[in-house]
Amino acid sequence: MNVKEQIGVFVQNHERILLPAMLIFGLVVDFVTFRSIQIQTAFLLLGIHVVVAGVAIIVLHRYKTAKRALFVAPLVVQFTFGALLSAAFIFYWFSGSLSVSWPLICLIAVLMTSNDVFRKHYLRPSVQISVYYFAVFSYFSVVFPFVLNSLEVWVFLFAGVSSLLFIFTYMGILSSLTLLVPVHTYRVFAVIMTMFIVMNGLYFSNTIPPIPLSIREAGAYHQVEHVNESYLVLSEKESFIDRMLPGQTIHLRAGDPLYVFSSVFAPGKLNTRIVHNWQYYDEDARKWIDKNRFAFSIIGGRKEGYRGYSLKSAVQPGKWRVRVETERGQVLGRIKFDIEFVGEMVDVVELMK
Repeated sequence: MNVKEQIGVFVQNHERILLPAMLIFGLVVDFVTFRSIQIQTAFLLLGIHVVVAGVAIIVLHRYKTAKRALFVAPLVVQFTFGALLSAAFIFYWFSGSLSVSWPLICLIAVLMTSNDVFRKHYLRPSVQISVYYFAVFSYFSVVFPFVLNSLEVWVFLFAGVSSLLFIFTYMGILSSLTLLVPVHTYRVFAVIMTMFIVMNGLYFSNTIPPIPLSIREAGAYHQVEHVNESYLVLSEKESFIDRMLPGQTIHLRAGDPLYVFSSVFAPGKLNTRIVHNWQYYDEDARKWIDKNRFAFSIIGGRKEGYRGYSLKSAVQPGKWRVRVETERGQVLGRIKFDIEFVGEMVDVVELMK
């Protein structure tokens, strides 16, 4: 038995372990890549993943009688799918509020972790095309705002329509090169269109975060002052346990203003507006009430994020939150805090941001 045959036997005997291992490997590669290189390079690598995944699916079905293709192609498909889905997971996780975008994040997580189901059905072109389309749509919706330097609605719609044109063109190429006509062609079409409709529904309900924006830091402070190229903030002293617990308790004297500071990352050449939406929780009505909306422009390109703040002077005791949003209401993050009135100014510390 030669080396190639030994590799083939090894792959076949360890298929159950190798397929999920390749998915995890794709996730690890993405995690390291996106934290160590520029976002332009990351997008280029993801584009290569899209091409390689498409070619691997074609090879798998065109040469399905060749043992080497049958062994290697599924591993390549699994690795590239893992890289693309994990990239979408990472971008959506860091670009929006988990409390809002959790349905999409859960959907991606399910696709990433359903290895046993995928392992049993990966040879089916209908399954591969469906997962491939979701990965392509996610990739387009991430890259197009970056390339076009815009977060307008038309950019997302353009990305969605482009993904449909891409996948239907790809299905035509797949059929012509492999002489393969999926038995469930109409089912595949229905799945693709369902994904398209669901993704648009999530976008217009503001569940999909405004990629490529992402919030780097946010908090409530007693004062925020722009000093040279930094921001000086006055923060209440907190113990280690207080810092670990969610939410803040801000102690103010009646009439004192409250500041909310945020740092938002945006890629270079992207100029947009960020909104601080101040909300108060009405205990009687049991709902959040909008109090004020403060908007300011941000300029992309700064790795640590573009910094800005808003202040409110007429605050009342109780539960508050400030939603950091885009102008159309997509949520980047939330800062929750309780306000308590005190007679004297509490001890504060100076921090540079």
